[in-house]
Amino acid sequence: MPPATRHCKDDDRRDDHEVTSFVFLGYQFRPRLAKNKYGRHFVSFLPAVSKEAMKAMGAEIRSWNWAKRSDKSLGDLALMFNSTVQGWINYYGRFYRSRLVCFLRRLNDHLVRWACRKYHKRLRNCERRAMELLAGAARRSPGLFAHWRLGARPDGWAMGAG
Repeated sequence: MPPATRHCKDDDRRDDHEVTSFVFLGYQFRPRLAKNKYGRHFVSFLPAVSKEAMKAMGAEIRSWNWAKRSDKSLGDLALMFNSTVQGWINYYGRFYRSRLVCFLRRLNDHLVRWACRKYHKRLRNCERRAMELLAGAARRSPGLFAHWRLGARPDGWAMGAG
C-alpha cells in the first residue's frame, strides 16, 4: 500500500494512525461525510479547501480595503473583485464546495460594512438594514458577484451549495 494511502482513514481503512490528514496544493485531504449514488452516507477521504488557503484568501480580501472604496458602486466592486473570487471558486470549488461557500460568506460581511460607510446617513450604521439592502440587490441581480452565483447570497438563501 502506498505511504499516502496508509493513513487515509475512511470506511474501507479503519486502522488508527497519528496522521489522518494532509495538505496538498491548497486542499486538505481528510475523512469527510459523503453520499453514494443510492443516497446513503459514508465516510470517505476527500479534499476541501485548506485552512492555510482560506487564511491566504482572507488576507487577500482584507487587502482590498473595502471601507476606503465608498466612492464605488456595487457594480464597480463586482468588476474589481469578481475575477479573483471566480478563480478561487473554479479552483477550490471543485471538491466539497460547501466549505468554500461558508468561507465566501465573509465577502457579504465586507459588503455590509462598505454599504454602511457609503450610505451612512440612510443606514445610520445599522448592519441589519445594510444586509437588507444587499439582499435586495442580490434578488434583483443574482449574478452580480461571483460568490452570489455560487450560493453565498446575503439574504441567506443558498442555491447550489452542495
